[in-house]
Amino acid sequence: MTTRKMTKGAPLSDRLFDVVIAIVMVFVVIVTLYPFLNVLALSFNDSTDSVRGGITIFPREFTLKNYSIIFSFSGLITGFKISVLRTVIGTILGLISASMLAYTLARPDFQGRKFVSKYLAITMYVSAGLIPFYLLIKDLHMMNTFAVYVLPGIVSAFNVFVIRSFIDGIPFALQESAKIDGANDFTIYWRVVLPMTTPALATIALFLAVGQWNAWFDTFLYNGSSENLTTLQFELTKVLLSTTAGNNGDYHSTNMTQVLSSVSPESVKMAITIVVTIPILLVYPFLQRYFVRGLTLGAVKG
Repeated sequence: MTTRKMTKGAPLSDRLFDVVIAIVMVFVVIVTLYPFLNVLALSFNDSTDSVRGGITIFPREFTLKNYSIIFSFSGLITGFKISVLRTVIGTILGLISASMLAYTLARPDFQGRKFVSKYLAITMYVSAGLIPFYLLIKDLHMMNTFAVYVLPGIVSAFNVFVIRSFIDGIPFALQESAKIDGANDFTIYWRVVLPMTTPALATIALFLAVGQWNAWFDTFLYNGSSENLTTLQFELTKVLLSTTAGNNGDYHSTNMTQVLSSVSPESVKMAITIVVTIPILLVYPFLQRYFVRGLTLGAVKG
């Protein structure tokens, strides 16, 4: 009752402001949501009908043919398994390594923290380039191995700094009291620091998972000849090239060429977009409540 009276008695300028804000937010939602719904509609629409145009957010002639064509390609199931595996392992190892290093750099009693921090900061701005990195991977005998998906990017300076800034906001007295109670450094890290850095860890986990899931160029460079180590993104890239460029890749048997000729490249593109987007959309809601808090706190401290 009180809130209703206050709303009715609010100044005209305040009510106009609320109306403007509501209109702007509705516009933002429409602009953000419409492209995705349009892509979803095109992916479920008959490819021949899609060429006519005019598809909005609902398919005009519903069909699953675009998706059946994508999943009929050999290697897609293997690519999906490897992508899931590299995403899970890469995210876990990336979190552990970044949080351990951040915990060490956040300790005021670590004498080398300034040197290590400066060294990490340099790696964010200076890179040897693609060719030296390729030669390094080759010399380390990581070509055609699963390790090339995980080990090269296991430590990221940006991730370390975000987590360290968050840890800096935790009173060091908590660690000291735990040490007095008999806890060693690893116990303090695992049972005191990590539970209190959940927002930062969730933020970095989202970054790592999206990066691993969307990666395909490393497969092309290092594991392109290994069918057992292919990834979903790389396989879908080859599908996309098959439908657009008509190249003579691995997928071009006579039957597959006939299948591809029966659909439009645009419809297959839309279906591919949905296939690679859905897993991230399913994960994001579970991490979103930590995302803004973790990124904001990690960016403004230290």
